[in-house]
Formats: sequence, C-alpha cells, structure tokens
Amino acid sequence: MTLFDTHTHLYLSEFDADGHRCAVNRAIEVGVNRMMLPNVDLSTIEPMLRLHAAFPENTFIAMGLHPTEVGPDSDDALAEIKSHLYASPAEYKAVGEVGIDLYWDKTYCERQMQAFDQQLNWAAELSLPVIIHCRDGLNEALEVISGIKAPLSGVFHSFGGTTTDVERILSAGDFFIGINGIVTFKNSSLRAVIPTIPTDRIVLETDSPYLAPVPYRGKRNESAYIIKTAEAVATAFGQSFDAIADLTSRNAERLFKISEPESV
Repeated sequence: MTLFDTHTHLYLSEFDADGHRCAVNRAIEVGVNRMMLPNVDLSTIEPMLRLHAAFPENTFIAMGLHPTEVGPDSDDALAEIKSHLYASPAEYKAVGEVGIDLYWDKTYCERQMQAFDQQLNWAAELSLPVIIHCRDGLNEALEVISGIKAPLSGVFHSFGGTTTDVERILSAGDFFIGINGIVTFKNSSLRAVIPTIPTDRIVLETDSPYLAPVPYRGKRNESAYIIKTAEAVATAFGQSFDAIADLTSRNAERLFKISEPESV
C-alpha cells in the first residue's frame, strides 16, 4: 500500500523545531511514499528546493505564487517565479500553488485574476498541470480558466464545496478534486459530496501544516496524517482503505505525469 500526498508544505517554518526531514520520514514510514511540495512565495523557494534535494525520490515540486501573496506590487515576484520555472521546467511537475482567495479580503480580486491568468498561461506553454487554490472565488477562477484557449489540466486543492461545484469544475477542463482533512470534521458536508465525484478524478492531500484531520484537528498537520483522510474517503465511497490508497495514488500519478514507482 502506498499513498500520494498531492499537497503538503513540509518545508515551512512550522517544522523548523523538530525537523523537516523528520516529517518526511514519518510519512514514508506509514506508507506515504510520494509528496507534492507546492511553492507559496519568494521566501519559500529555497526551503522547498532544499527539502526536495534531500528526498528526490519521494518529493516533487511545483512553482507558483499563492493568491494571498498577490497585490499591487507583485509584478517583480511573478517575474522571479517565472524565471525559476522557465529556467528548469523539467524540475517542476506543476505550476502552483496559484488561484483565487477572496475569503479574507476582496481588495485585490482583479489583480489576483490577472496573476492567475499569467500563471495558467505558463502552465499551458510548458504543458504542466496547475495546482489551484480557490477559496470563496470559484466564479472568478472559472472565469479566468475559461479565457485560456489552450487545454489545461490540474487539481482544485482543498476542496470543500458542493456537488454543483464538482460539476462546474469538472466541466471546465481536465481537472481533479483534492480532498484533505476537512472530510473528517464533525460537521463537514463533504462526506455526502464525495460519492458524487468520479473515482478517477479524486486525489488525497494534507495541505500540511494546515487542516489537520480528526483526531489531530487543531494541531500541526503533516503528511503522515493523510491516513485519516484516506480512511474517511474509503468510508464515503464504501470501499476498502487499500483500494482508495491505490486509486488515488494512480490518479495523482496521472495528474502530475509521474510514472508508477518500480517494485522492489
């Protein structure tokens, strides 16, 4: 049994005290053999690359500028992000984490849409999937996506929406739905939505260090805890844990165009 965490930030400062590498090793020990590390902003590039260099067989990286980091003065940041991506496109498996976030502040909605459009065009030019952060901005995100003429693929990560949202996303392109610890929360409606997601369109994630699943809710999340999310998704689909682990891992490999690991 292997699991693929399609969205984890194990390189962030929350893991400074007890070790970023220790967190990766804990994940590997419980069968989480593959982890996607999406970038956030300019300050996270170096720690992300450093952790990936330490675990080149178990981690993969994505390059992008998170929507909450987009503002009136983000042109230079976008230019630097682009320079990293285009200098070594083979090193990156996706453009991300990018998208729209209007939860806290709608001031820079138009600017976020412009930055999202830019980064989607990079993904199209480089034939890379996109890792999409979308919080209170699905209408805006789908509007931007609809303006990209080239085919797009990617994942709407940390999904917590409705069946209608699933339908709208899957109709917009070659997209997957990323499920994390939200599905384990006591009052989450996501458990009822999951059976409506086609099984070939679902992937698992943690979004660590955020959104830790029950029974770790309120604590720092990490990739090893994806086990709890997999259990909840298996229950929602009425399938075994091993079946869901295998299914979602294969979906992730297809999403990021990564070959299945060789058997030892």
